[in-house]
Amino acid sequence: MPASLVFTVTTDLNYDQRMQRICGSLAHAGYAVLLVGRQWPASRPLTPQPYRQHRLRCWFGRGKLFYVEYNLRLLLYLLGQRATAWCAIDLDTALPVWLRARLGGQPFIYDAHELFTEVPEVVARPRVQRLWRAIENFIVPRATLAYTVGPALAQLFERRHGRPFAVVRNISRLVEPAAGAPASPTSAPVILYQGALNAGRGLEPLLEAMPQVRGRLVICGEGDLSAELRAQARRLGLLDSGQVEFRGYVLPAELRELTRQATVGVLLLENQGLSYYYSLANKFFDYLHAGVPQVVIDFPEYRALNAQYQVADLIPDLEPTTLAAALNHLLPEVGDAAHYQRLAENCRRARQTLNWQHEEQHLLALYARLLSHSLPSAS
Repeated sequence: MPASLVFTVTTDLNYDQRMQRICGSLAHAGYAVLLVGRQWPASRPLTPQPYRQHRLRCWFGRGKLFYVEYNLRLLLYLLGQRATAWCAIDLDTALPVWLRARLGGQPFIYDAHELFTEVPEVVARPRVQRLWRAIENFIVPRATLAYTVGPALAQLFERRHGRPFAVVRNISRLVEPAAGAPASPTSAPVILYQGALNAGRGLEPLLEAMPQVRGRLVICGEGDLSAELRAQARRLGLLDSGQVEFRGYVLPAELRELTRQATVGVLLLENQGLSYYYSLANKFFDYLHAGVPQVVIDFPEYRALNAQYQVADLIPDLEPTTLAAALNHLLPEVGDAAHYQRLAENCRRARQTLNWQHEEQHLLALYARLLSHSLPSAS
């Protein structure tokens, strides 16, 4: 009987590409995998995956009441499940998963997609930050296995907690474009943002910059700032002119096609906490895999990768004038076309090395080592 693994998130499973990659790889390796997440009122039906999926419905949509309700519902659900090992993704699901693992005497795994205590929404509220730090200080030392998305965050966790953290980067799976299917030309160069519309993502200054940019911005995602950003774009006349388009949530397969047809990608995190400063976001690799050069904030992980592969233009700040100049320089129709082509070719070379097919080997080795020492039964 195969070892069974349970993973928990607070996201809608249809859009969580990191968990789709992780759970898919483990399922293909022979593990019985269950991924538990959250169902929103507007959630689409679950997309087929090679592992089991379950979404929990909640009355509350955000804030303290949501976290309390979700954790209680999650614990009640997990008590009815059996597994060989239990994995919490980030701190917001960690307590019920640790308790379930403890009750069954099985390994507890902590997968840190970010430094949860240092995201902008937490940093801005000292009392909330103290609470999450207390949870982190309780959870991390009790994990049998812990890993995160990049070397810088791993080192930070290790300094904080005096224990090893492995690295499983959030890298795209290598899928070569079909022969004879080049990206479709558009009437104006497309600048693509993909990801959550939350604080610290550089979206407000990006919108301020757009009247000076010779391209069209497409925004894929939703978040806490969805309404405010749409209102800002409307005030600037960007919606009426069609220079900015909000696509909302986009399923991964559709998003890959949109990314492949973009001209430039943007990754514009603000330094509002150590989690963003030391991040290694999946969109960096998504743009790279699509052969799309990008404008990226000059933070350590992106600087290190770009020094090696030269796939992006780094910028020192998010002033609208800085953003407009960087974007116009990279748009081949109005900027340096030869430079753009060099970056695009570097993307195509880099994806042969930076891909999930290579990265998943680290993941599979971690779980093989962990479960070789675990009890064969699940409870």
